[in-house]
Amino acid sequence: MSKEAVTAAQEAPRTVASDVPADAGDAGYSKDLKARHINMIAIGGAIGTGLFLGAGGRLNSAGPGLALAYLVCGIFAFFVVRALGAMVVYRPSSGSFVSYAREFLGEKGAYVAGWGYFLNWATTGIADITAIALYTHYWSFFTDIPQWVLALIALSIVLVVNLISVKIFGELEFWFSIVKVSALVIFMAIGIFLLVTQSDVGGEKPGLHVITENGGLFPAGVMPVVIVMTGVVFAYASLELIGVAAGEAAEPQKVVPRAVNSIMWRVGLFYVGSVVLLALLMPGSKYSGDESPFVTVLSSIGVPAAGDVMNLVVLTAAMSSLNSGLYSTGRILRSMAMAGTAPAFTSKMSRTNVPYGGILLTSGVCVAGVGLNFLVPEKAFEIVLNVAALGIISTWITIMLCHMVFRRRAEEGLLTLPKFKLPGSPVTEIVTIVFLLTVLGLMWKDAEIGRPTLYLIPVIALALVIGWYKVRDKVAAGGLAAERQLDSSK
Repeated sequence: MSKEAVTAAQEAPRTVASDVPADAGDAGYSKDLKARHINMIAIGGAIGTGLFLGAGGRLNSAGPGLALAYLVCGIFAFFVVRALGAMVVYRPSSGSFVSYAREFLGEKGAYVAGWGYFLNWATTGIADITAIALYTHYWSFFTDIPQWVLALIALSIVLVVNLISVKIFGELEFWFSIVKVSALVIFMAIGIFLLVTQSDVGGEKPGLHVITENGGLFPAGVMPVVIVMTGVVFAYASLELIGVAAGEAAEPQKVVPRAVNSIMWRVGLFYVGSVVLLALLMPGSKYSGDESPFVTVLSSIGVPAAGDVMNLVVLTAAMSSLNSGLYSTGRILRSMAMAGTAPAFTSKMSRTNVPYGGILLTSGVCVAGVGLNFLVPEKAFEIVLNVAALGIISTWITIMLCHMVFRRRAEEGLLTLPKFKLPGSPVTEIVTIVFLLTVLGLMWKDAEIGRPTLYLIPVIALALVIGWYKVRDKVAAGGLAAERQLDSSK
């Protein structure tokens, strides 16, 4: 967004959702996403690789207390997406929180937010292709194919699909989400049936005794549950996608509040409910980070075909996450490129109104992930998960900071708050930021992967500073051009 738009936001009250794009990066998009697409994108954002694959390893290390970690992180994730939803209703933008950071925190804030988000999704994409390779190895037919080859194939397929059009993206995400939700509902129905009928699961009866006889809620103490918070935050990392998708929605002010409000019960049902059910069916020690916990359960009840079906579902979830990552970074990078803080080629649009430049850049980083799968296939998922956590934590903190300024501007009479608000503001934002910084600090407890990840923070900060000094002249030139254009129109 130009200085003109920022000045207008500061000097005059804003109405909800101006008809004129305040962000140059919003021009040229098709408004082809319908209410059903947005609703299912919101659901898909709440159900991803972090649950389908990550829950297995976390149950093994943290035990049934993992359900509490999902509940706590889910509450704060809801606060973040509710704050974002309020700003979306105020002004929908494909640039999402980067566009809001530009308006409320300035161009430097938008620059840091955008590249932090790119770091999140680029590394999440690596996690996704790693997960896809792990899932595929479940079938003996693919066992002999190297993990990195499977990762490269997956990336190539999703890249081609993502470049077609936003309408195709919306349809794919709609059906991906239908598959994920249906699979979880069916699994939970099977799990409840096993509990009620006391059928054998892995050689023993399910029930509360599975927890009490295997160390209780915290078999290894409370600290492992606290430490896995970083990974649990990652599990919710796609929720903010709804803000990006709103920029290409037909009626964002109407559909976004409904989608956001429904997230809380979905979190309780699908995340907390699933983990509790998994803990009641089998001891945490029987789950593994190398296999989906749902596959572990279904395979253990003597129905191998059920395990095959669920493995196909979690493979779909990983493909969905990768598809969403390429979609969102393409839009975010275009918003930045129009302001001069991202490479110029990422502003390019295809004939079908797809910002292919940013999508290709993210895919290029994911190729590096293919190399990671070649070098350390057994550690690739956990390494990139921790790096992605840095990006998502910085993104969520940015959203809460933007909302604090957003609310303050409203109190000063500079803009009009929509009826859709963040409850408890501004205390909610402060508590959420403190929680996220605490989760970041907890990574220090993980000496093997978490601590080395924290060592990357000064490296990333230095890269951002160097990058800013390289683009600041371009940013200033863009602002001056906008001012000259404004003067000439008077």
